[in-house]
Amino acid sequence: MERARLAPFGWCLAAAALFGVSTPLAKALLERVHPVELAGLLYLGAAAAVLPFSLRGGSRQRLRQPRHLAYLAGAVLAGGVAGPLLLVAALSEARSASVSLWLNLEAVATAVLAWLFFREHMGRRTVLAVVAVVAGGAVLAAPDGLAGARAAALVGLACAAWGLDNNLTALIDGITPAQCTLVKGLVAGACNVAVGLAAAPAPPFDAALAALAVGALGYGLSIALYIRGAQELGATRAQLVFASAPLAGLAVAWTALAEPVLPAQLLAAALIAVGIALLASSEHEHEHHHQPLVHSHSHRHDDGHHDHAHPDLAPSHRHTHEHRHEPVTHRHPHVPDLHHRHRHDD
Repeated sequence: MERARLAPFGWCLAAAALFGVSTPLAKALLERVHPVELAGLLYLGAAAAVLPFSLRGGSRQRLRQPRHLAYLAGAVLAGGVAGPLLLVAALSEARSASVSLWLNLEAVATAVLAWLFFREHMGRRTVLAVVAVVAGGAVLAAPDGLAGARAAALVGLACAAWGLDNNLTALIDGITPAQCTLVKGLVAGACNVAVGLAAAPAPPFDAALAALAVGALGYGLSIALYIRGAQELGATRAQLVFASAPLAGLAVAWTALAEPVLPAQLLAAALIAVGIALLASSEHEHEHHHQPLVHSHSHRHDDGHHDHAHPDLAPSHRHTHEHRHEPVTHRHPHVPDLHHRHRHDD
């Protein structure tokens, strides 16, 4: 695969590692911070992390369009408010390792929603990748049996909320990933902190700072990297790569927490790696037609779809601004990114 297409997979893998590490860290913070306050602080930390990168790019005019406002509002409510509240509720009732492993359900929720409602194509390799990733999660979770059913249900609901969030953020093209994360972090974080403070005393200052730091890395930088990858890969492919997040959580458990390395964990790691490899090589090719389109997103000029001129920029330089695509019919290998959300009869 060419270098330009490998980069989005790298962004999603980095996002997964950061988020995976944040789960056991958030579990530790629950000893000193109320769950609702923690959910809010994590997202306020996310907003603080991306603020310096949110001052340039995007299109305010496009963001004011009802369609994009609806996408953004849905992503904030589902992924920023509901998702973290459900996650910290699960963390308060189960071990962090179990919760980390159950988070693989997010890949399933994202793929099903993308296929049912957002016109994403799922070829044979993508389906096999889904099976491999889900099998890895099942192998990891098997030692726990039916214990923690309530926590598992809460994680499942959180994953459904994030699955909706993933599909909606993959469609937002009027703002940059950092700007999307900033809005989500400020609105959702402020709402959850306000609700938490109404229900419990303020957390100790050092614990609050620690929560902000975990949110900055595990949610802020992670979400921005994920959105950037999802806009180029499509929600299903980006989320299946992101499904490697539990492995980062396991690494923390093996090292910092001195938990034993289990054969089931090694088998699950292999299955998830196979799924990601299948996903990275998954593409399809057919003749398709592009309607005229005006949008704003991060892009480069050596990808075959952005041929407008910038005399002062190299074709490989990535940048963001509003631009227009003329109608064209052509044939080439592609994935369901912002330019390829057409229907498939098969």
